[in-house]
Amino acid sequence: MSPTHKHVVFDVVGTCVSFDAYYERIQTVLGPKLREHTITAQHFGFTWQTAAELEFTFLSISESYKPYKDVLRGLFYRTLSLCGVSDPRSLANDEEREQCIEGYGALQLRPGCREALKLLRENDFTVWCFTTGDVQRVRGYFERAGVDMPLENFISCDVAGVAKPALPAYKSVWDQLGSDDVKWFAAAHMWDVTAATKVGFRGAWSAVYEKEACLDVFSDARLEVVAGDLENMAQQIVEKSH
Repeated sequence: MSPTHKHVVFDVVGTCVSFDAYYERIQTVLGPKLREHTITAQHFGFTWQTAAELEFTFLSISESYKPYKDVLRGLFYRTLSLCGVSDPRSLANDEEREQCIEGYGALQLRPGCREALKLLRENDFTVWCFTTGDVQRVRGYFERAGVDMPLENFISCDVAGVAKPALPAYKSVWDQLGSDDVKWFAAAHMWDVTAATKVGFRGAWSAVYEKEACLDVFSDARLEVVAGDLENMAQQIVEKSH
């Protein structure tokens, strides 16, 4: 009988890395213009990314999958309009839009992420990253922080053409791992980890991004770990895997 292996599959953007650099880039590029409409850079950035996530998911469900970054780009002016800017193209242009999108490439690892990954590896876990978009770009978040994350341990929704939280996206990752292995899914998005548990993953959620678990909404969440920071989440995963 082959030995049982232990795995933790991490969501990356929002979990391992924060959106701070993206919001800061919007502030640098558009901050004064947005303030004229009583819109903060972070509020616009959050609204824009959330709108893109919604349409990205709907496109996937309707079998019209497009990479997230393309959807983000396409919704820029619409989001400005729905935020109350009557003439979005007089406020910003395509070059400024691209500068804001480039902020995604400058995201940085959250405090405690490095320590969490180290702790898991020291306890014989294989760490995977499950994300959307170009894995080389996502891997860059770790490389800039000096954290080793092998390219072969990245899995992108773009390969399967199915976006999270559609269950087949998680099932495709589940099936790549050994049938008798210990398999955790770790995320700072409650919708993400809740969906992963439905295909069999053991669930771990960190409050570093969403702050509130909103368990009245995610009432079917089957979580074994609920933690504040990433390092504490990793410690609980180790303890519960013995």
